[in-house]
Parts: sequence; C-alpha cells; structure tokens
Amino acid sequence: MKTLKLENKPKIEPGFKTPDHYFENFSVKMMAQFPENEPKVISIFQKRKSLVLMVAAVLVLALMIPIFGPSSTNTKEIDAAELENYITYQSNVNQYDLISVLESEDISNIRTNIIVEDEAIEEQLSLNANLENLILD
Repeated sequence: MKTLKLENKPKIEPGFKTPDHYFENFSVKMMAQFPENEPKVISIFQKRKSLVLMVAAVLVLALMIPIFGPSSTNTKEIDAAELENYITYQSNVNQYDLISVLESEDISNIRTNIIVEDEAIEEQLSLNANLENLILD
C-alpha cells in the first residue's frame, strides 16, 4: 500500500460545489416552494379537554353511588338504649303518658316489693330542697 502524503500536489477536489449565484435567489426560490394556504392547526389541549371531561364524569358517578345505591341502615327496630335516652331527654313526656302506653303485663312486671323504712324516707325528704315537686308528682 502506498503512503498518503497530504502535502503533495495534485490534491483531490471535493465533489460538491455550489452553483454560481445560488444564494442570491435562494430565499425567493424557497418561498415559492411552500404552499400558499395555511395548514390546519390542531390544538394539543383538545385531547386533554376530553380526558378531563371523562375523569370528571367518572368522579361524579362515583360520588352518586351512595345516594342511589341500596341502603341497609333503614331498619324499623328501635334499640332499647335509644328509646330510653329519648324518653329521658324529652321534657314533655311524663309518668301518665308512659302508664297509658304500657299494657297490664308490663305493669305487673314492673311491680316489685321494695321495703323502704320510714327513717330513709324522712332523711331523703329532709335533704331534698324540692319537696313540693316530689309531693306534686
């Protein structure tokens, strides 16, 4: 193989040359090649908009499920503690209202034989400042 010496003449000329007066009319020729009508512009946000609407619809449906879904909390049974709390905290319910609602079996179950000594009754009456309310009830 021969050694290549760059300093020797004749040198190889490059294969690419620009034609004469090429850059003088370059911009005019380039603009003539472009189409005259403007291309249709498609927004990037158009796809995002439909995606956001789909997510919002799914979210609304997810929030509506408890409203339209079957509810198992609608029971008609009343808890005993709940009934007792209601009667306790209602000021317009008195003993006569309760007695009128009770049946004879309930009244007989309530009756108990409590033996209270006279001294305990006198002590309670002497300590209680609302003696008139106790007598009226």
